[in-house]
Amino acid sequence: MGRYRPPRRWGSNYISTHGEKVLKDELFQLWKVERPTVVQTVHEAALNGDRSENGDYIYGKKRLREIDGRVRYLTKRLEAVTVVRQPPSNQHKVYFGATVTIENIEGDELVFTIVGPDEFDLKQHRLSMDSPMAKAMLGKQIDDEFTVATPTGEQVFDIVAIDYEFLSH
Repeated sequence: MGRYRPPRRWGSNYISTHGEKVLKDELFQLWKVERPTVVQTVHEAALNGDRSENGDYIYGKKRLREIDGRVRYLTKRLEAVTVVRQPPSNQHKVYFGATVTIENIEGDELVFTIVGPDEFDLKQHRLSMDSPMAKAMLGKQIDDEFTVATPTGEQVFDIVAIDYEFLSH
């Protein structure tokens, strides 16, 4: 019997068209390209006889379980997400898909694009809408001030610019 795992909290169900394409591409790669190759490797390894010490067989079965788990996750996730294809009607406020320029008290500017939890990447300045920083920004408009609790203490930011070009791609 397997170990109990509580249900995973997925976060917000919004995703951009780019994020949807990335998830679909990963699903295709796993299901149509990688899985058939691993199945063939396991099949050939099984033909060699003793499976208890057959590294190709053991590793292949493990990799199949990993692939199948990820395929299940991606399939369920793609069914659950809402793809945001157009910017909101009120582009003067911060919503999903906004690229927001903010400024701290010292005058340093930061630029973040607010995306869904499946596509966040801090190296590309993509911030999950479930993060404390994005939650503090949502609904604000230019010149609004917001506060975020950080490990170094509370920080205050001003919204300098809002752009929805990210959703236009």
